[in-house]
Amino acid sequence: MLNITTFLDANACRLDKDVFYCPSRNLRYSSSEILTIVSGIGQRLKDKYIEKGDRVLIYLDNSPEYIFSLLAIWRIGAVAIPTNRILTAPELNYMTTDSDVKLIITDKNAKETIKDLNIQSYIIENCEGFKDSEIIPAEETDWDDLCQLQYTSGTTGKPKGSMLTHGNWFTSIHNACDVLTFKERDTFLCIYPMAHVGISWAIAALRAGALYIMMEFFEINQYLELCKKEKVSVLSGMPPVIHTLTNLEEEKRENLASVREIISGGGPLHRKIWKKFMHQYNIPIINAYGLSETIVIGTGTVIRPEDYATADRYESVGHPVCFSELKIVDEDDPNETLGQYEHGEIALRGPAIAKGYWGMEKETKESFLEDGWFLTGDIGYIDENNRLFITDRKKDMIVMSGWKIYPTEVEEILIKYAKVEEIAIFSIGDCHRGELPVAAVVWKDEKDPEGLISYAQEYLARYKVPRRIFTMDELPRVNGWKLLRRELREMFSDEKEE
Repeated sequence: MLNITTFLDANACRLDKDVFYCPSRNLRYSSSEILTIVSGIGQRLKDKYIEKGDRVLIYLDNSPEYIFSLLAIWRIGAVAIPTNRILTAPELNYMTTDSDVKLIITDKNAKETIKDLNIQSYIIENCEGFKDSEIIPAEETDWDDLCQLQYTSGTTGKPKGSMLTHGNWFTSIHNACDVLTFKERDTFLCIYPMAHVGISWAIAALRAGALYIMMEFFEINQYLELCKKEKVSVLSGMPPVIHTLTNLEEEKRENLASVREIISGGGPLHRKIWKKFMHQYNIPIINAYGLSETIVIGTGTVIRPEDYATADRYESVGHPVCFSELKIVDEDDPNETLGQYEHGEIALRGPAIAKGYWGMEKETKESFLEDGWFLTGDIGYIDENNRLFITDRKKDMIVMSGWKIYPTEVEEILIKYAKVEEIAIFSIGDCHRGELPVAAVVWKDEKDPEGLISYAQEYLARYKVPRRIFTMDELPRVNGWKLLRRELREMFSDEKEE
């Protein structure tokens, strides 16, 4: 038996300290209190006839209720579907229909959004009410039993549900603890959305008995204040955050005096920003590479301080972590393994690789090979020291501040706008956020960029909305049909934000 939540039982027996802190609500919990709250939520779900294997969607803001609901779903053997609160009703409708969701955990403010989904909901307002709950045993689950469907946007326009298991999560938590050398005395400040697999870093902190401090959203002044006040030792970051830190006044940098390492990932960290950060702070950057299908660091790579003695190494995402295998394969023939410095598709293999995509046999066979290798869709090479460098993306995915945006998905929504004849979504560079989604539009009769943006805001999550609209007479295509996004990126490269 392996139920990933049993670490809560072990920690409740041996730890007598706070392991979770929500500053905005001044809530602190020990391991035993978390076990009690998770049990209470789990029992409430059982009372609503949720059974092992049932899909339960979480539609909440970042909050204690979010992460405790996630653990409660795992506890009773059900399958969690974490979603971002900024998703619209049509986006939610696809996920609930595709996965046959039995219940949605949400709050009162979401009633209008979910009213037409015709699915029972459980309104959770305050986890404090579960502190006196009776502890329920973890459901008997095995390594390969599903515990989560992590939806990622699809290049075909259809989001794909990565099937994650208890064994996948066990591996991811183990590797996160190993990479960050988490100890009980550590304090971890986390800014990652709970709907994202990046929350694995926080769950790893709970597993290690460290103090996990959650932030509902990133705000630089609160971030700095918490670092100083709570003596944060491990700091979550990403390229835009690290860029922001390099632009602080010298006196504010002292707030990070207790930090021994900071995480990066979710997109490229430009060498000049990395060098500037190291010069100003001398805090090692842990640069990780992974995907939703690998629960980030579960099966992936990481670059540690010993790997970047010189600035030339900063752009690497490092070596495989424990249990992970890495190779570069030919883009057109994954059976052909390439040599050092040859550019090809990055393939990963290990125990945190998802079982496949929910209900998508064709897409599963294309990405999850029979011998266990997973084709990531990213392009890169391996150097003579087995360090991985990412150079491009096989698919046209845009990564903005760690959020993945697939152009086809956005295009299929925006082409429905009445005044649009043709549209292409692509990226322009942004020094702070890595990339920004923008649109090239061929209009039918009259231009209406503002109307298109308003339409996008109604039907798309905010991060998917194009930041700029470029009007064109025609889109660049091969033989009149295949869209050349790379040509669009080159055409508008001078428009990048500095």
